[in-house]
Formats: sequence, structure tokens, C-alpha cells
Amino acid sequence: MQERLTPGAEIDGFRLGECIHSGAQGLIFQVTRPDRPLPMIMKVPRFGHGESAENLISFETEANILPALSGAHVPRFIAAGTLETTPYLVTEWVEGESLEAVLKRGSLRADQIQSVGAALADALHSLHRQNAIHLDIKPDNVIIKPNGKAVLIDFGLAHHARYPDLLAQEQRFAAGSAPYISPEQMLGTRSDPRSDIFSLGVVLYELVTGELPFVIPRSMAGMRDRLWMDPVPPSAHSIETTPWLQEIILRCLEPNAAARYQSAAHIAFDLRHPHQVALTERSTKSAQAGFFSQVRRWWLARGDRSPPRRLPNVQVSTAPVIMVAVDTTHPHDERLPALQRVTGQVLSLSAEFRLACVSVIGAGPMVEGKGDAATASGIHREHLVRLRHWVAPLNLPPHRLALHVVVAASPADALLEFSRQNHVDLILLGAPRPSQHALAWWRSVASTVTAHAHCSVHVVRVPGEPDETETADASPGAAAEGGRP
Repeated sequence: MQERLTPGAEIDGFRLGECIHSGAQGLIFQVTRPDRPLPMIMKVPRFGHGESAENLISFETEANILPALSGAHVPRFIAAGTLETTPYLVTEWVEGESLEAVLKRGSLRADQIQSVGAALADALHSLHRQNAIHLDIKPDNVIIKPNGKAVLIDFGLAHHARYPDLLAQEQRFAAGSAPYISPEQMLGTRSDPRSDIFSLGVVLYELVTGELPFVIPRSMAGMRDRLWMDPVPPSAHSIETTPWLQEIILRCLEPNAAARYQSAAHIAFDLRHPHQVALTERSTKSAQAGFFSQVRRWWLARGDRSPPRRLPNVQVSTAPVIMVAVDTTHPHDERLPALQRVTGQVLSLSAEFRLACVSVIGAGPMVEGKGDAATASGIHREHLVRLRHWVAPLNLPPHRLALHVVVAASPADALLEFSRQNHVDLILLGAPRPSQHALAWWRSVASTVTAHAHCSVHVVRVPGEPDETETADASPGAAAEGGRP
């Protein structure tokens, strides 16, 4: 069959164009079809004399998983052939540049690394919420689109909780790209989304330093070193590495998955808000751990690392991003204590949350006065102080908390945009003040946010009102009238 794979040949109505890639596992052609006007590619696995059986296993894996995925971070599935006739996989052609090509052009600025890293974390979070784990994250498998979004490709080594894991059944546990593979993959676990977080850490390390944290292992023993090895801190390679970026990278590269970020959404959040990153001793490391510390890491690596027993999307949901809208313009508002109490109750349900306290204020004065209170920066600082005072009774550790003062004309639009950009799972906000007007709710910020949010919204009423709290599962696209709170 593969002898027929030349430009101009036709398979199931798809006409082959140029062969744009010829690799060890297969061929990739540009293809066209009269009833499919979008740009497409066809992947055909190599098989036959001298070819690895893994090529067909990877083909079957990708053909099973890709149709089950959707969204802006995966290529659209078009069609697939069968092993009985002609094995192939047709997807949309993703316009953009591979991250590998970006790396080859040279070092990136800090803001570019932030942008690319956050886009890749967005893509992983989307994948994990669909019960899939990529397990082969590397620059070759990431396309950066012109709009800055990241698209993941090549799902031949992936795992989906709802489908048979062919690679596991074949006992090919450590399948993956050696420099990027996670410690738990080395131990036979393919069901942990935190494996992708480890690989993301390797990619970030490479973007920052131009080096790999564990070099390229030449043996299985060399690959197992990452079960315990402390990588050289990025700042030792590049003195321009900021403490917050080193903190993020080294946390991703923790050999024990429990010590890493538990959700890619939290990584995206930190990359977009670096001033909110809680710094630990990781951020200031300038050299690898000493001999005795490395021996201790090796000893601890011998402990139990049982695979997770929950679906990927359930694991991710245990590390939610929660946003609470705090009206710092009216610090004595009777709704604020009730909102504080409900926030504490919600946070008690999770040990791995990230809380973002957001205050939306109007634009500063057109002409600044002499005192701090009459300047834009002074007003911003005052509202940050009020946010900190509001949240202080909750006694949250710094790495669980972020404070944001947003300047915007429309509070509802600002809250919705913040929640979308930062993968917020739940929005908490106060209901309108008691009013004699029946239309008060429909004109409120709460109603607009509830109608248009992509996630659940918990509306808190002050004590003494009917139904002290209420929760709404908001759907995008619902209609509502905007207005003042």
C-alpha cells in the first residue's frame, strides 16, 4: 500500500499533495477533498518489513483519542482509515510555527517565555479537563498559532481515561521522548496528568536556558536518574532568569508529583501574574543540591508512588481556581462579611485551591493631585490594601492567594474577562443590595456575570435576606442586561 503513497494518489476521496514530513513512525501529506474546503493533512503510519509495531499502536491510540477531543488546542479530526484497508488519519492543518522552530531561532525574551508557557499550560489544562493526558509534550509537538494560542499535536503516546490504553496493554510503559519523560512514566504510570506538568517544566527550562535539565540520557539507568536528581537551576545557565520564573520551573520539575503544581491552570495563572508568585528556596538556588542532599533525594525516591485512582478531570477539579469579587470601593458594605464567610466555607472543601481576590475600580483622576490619595498609583495601592485586609481573616498561605485591582468601565465585563483568561472554576460575588425595584437583579453586575460566565457562579446575600446564598451554573451566550451593582 505504501508504495502508492505519492502526490496525486487518492485514498477514500482524499487526494495526496506534497509529503511534508517523513519520519521513523510515518509520513505526513497535505491532502485535499472537494467536500472539505479547509486545509488538511494525512498521517500514514509506517508498517511492514523492518518497521516497529509501535507505529501501528500509536496510530490506533491517536485514531481512538483525537475524535474524542475538541477545542482550540487540538487539531480538528476529519477522518481515519482502518487497519484492514488503509490506516491513515486526516486532521485539519494547523497554521502556525512549531515551538521547536521557535527554539532554533535563538533565545526568547522573558515576556515571550511567559506568553508561550502560559499558552502551553492553557492547552494542557483543556486536555486534562477532557480526561486526556498527552504524555509526549516536547517542542516538536506544540504549534504556536499566529494568535498566540498553543495547539498540541501527535497523540500517538497519549492516554484517555475512557479508552483502552494500548501502550499499557503492550507493557510499553516508558514510551515517550527521553529528555521530557516524567518520573512516573518511568515507573509505569500513564494515568497522571501531572506527568504533562513535568514535561512542561522541561520545555520551560529549555526555553529559558537553551539546555535540557537532564541532558539526553543514553541508557535506561540514565533516564531513571530523574526519579531523584536535582537539576542545575536555570539561573546557573542564564543569569537573566528571574526568581519567579525559576520558582515555576523547578516546581514543575519536582520528582515527586505531589510536590509539583497540581493543575496546569495554576501554572498559566502564575506565568500571567508573576508578581503574585509565592517564592520559596527554589527561587534563589544557584547550584544543584550537595552530595548528601542528593543521596537523601535518591533514598526518598524509593518510596511508594502509587498511581492516582481518579480520572484526570477529577484530579484537576481538586485544584480549582476560585475568584471572589470584592467591592473595595465600599469597604463597609454589609455584603462583605457574608462574602468572606462563604469564601472560607468554599475554600475548606479543597486543599489545592488558588484564590484570586479581584476588585474592579473606575479610572483614576485625569489630573493627579499632590497626595497619594489623589494619584492613580495611590488609589490602586489603597484598594490593594483594602483587599488584603478583607482576606486577612482567612489566614491563607501566600502561594494560595492572589490580589488584583482592575481598572475598567464595566465591572461585569472585567470580571468575566479575568475569569476566562485565568481558568476560574467558581466565581463568588455579592448579590445586589435589597431594593424595592423588581428589576434590581436584572440590572446588576451579579446577573450579567451569572448569565455570561463560563463557570459556576455563587451569589451571596446578606444575612436576613431570603435565601442567603444561591449558586448558578452559568452558560456562555445567555442573555442579560448589564448595569451597576
